Amino acid sequence: MLLFFTLTCLPTFGQASLPLVINTWGFKNATAAAWTVLQSGGSALDAVEKGCGRCQREQCGGSVGYGGSPDENGETTLDAMIMNGNTMEVGAVADLKRIKNAIGVARAVMERTEHTMLVGESASVFAENMGFAAEDLTTAKSLEIFTQWLKGSCQPNYRKNVSPDPSKLCHPYKPLAELRPKERRLSANIRSHDTIGMIAFDRYGHLAVGTSTNGLNHKVPGRVGDSPIAGAGGYADASAGAAAATGDGDVMMRFLPSYLAVELMRAGTDPSAACETAISRIKRHYAHFFGAIICANATGHYGAACNKVPGLLQFHYMVADGGSDAPLLKSVDCF
Repeated sequence: MLLFFTLTCLPTFGQASLPLVINTWGFKNATAAAWTVLQSGGSALDAVEKGCGRCQREQCGGSVGYGGSPDENGETTLDAMIMNGNTMEVGAVADLKRIKNAIGVARAVMERTEHTMLVGESASVFAENMGFAAEDLTTAKSLEIFTQWLKGSCQPNYRKNVSPDPSKLCHPYKPLAELRPKERRLSANIRSHDTIGMIAFDRYGHLAVGTSTNGLNHKVPGRVGDSPIAGAGGYADASAGAAAATGDGDVMMRFLPSYLAVELMRAGTDPSAACETAISRIKRHYAHFFGAIICANATGHYGAACNKVPGLLQFHYMVADGGSDAPLLKSVDCF
């Protein structure tokens, strides 16, 4: 049986006995899957792959895995990344089509190529060559989301300074002659951001981080967010710690919050303060962005922080370690 425990103090951080799993949101089955790997003596990389893979299969939050977040063409595409904090190797895929196991393909990029990232159709072909099954990522749910969006004149969307086809009230779009500022609509950005970011330490002192997402509903085709970008969606260095972010990736990736948090922990900042600083750096420029970050240092201390906006007043995350026989649900107040 999984246990749940909520912390509501800010700042907050805990100390875990290694091995350790920590991941964004209340994706408890993903945490349990990763923790089972570590308990059986598996590696941090295996734990991250299994944990994120569980979320992909369960379509966590509707925005991890297949059948969610259709783009402007109604297609679901996937982004994922995995990083070895001991060797500093990274594997990532973006705009992945037809392949459900995005985190598995990301690991294949890391272990089967000398590259760091593959994208789009070429990433899908690579995955098929590596033995991953090609499957339709569309479901009845994603088709309904797309259909309702079309009925709503393709709103909300992420276009600006363009005019739609007047006969369709939608794409194709053409650029306006004069650029005009557009206020970011929070309602279009606060939904469907439940990226899983997972950090794992194994009993041998190895550290890994992984991410997986299907991005934003109604995104412009070809859009890539922060999740597969090392230093943005996640970052790990066994000598310092690891961090993983979730939220408005188009904004957050501009600040490399995961890299910043790890470097702060390297300098001795505790994980909660490192997370808060990474969030604060973004808030200086985008006060109303939607986002959160989890952090864990090399000694097993961990923490989290989030930006306070309507709909996100408290951020939930999962922790599993030797101090409990089941994953714990924890939370932090946003600021």
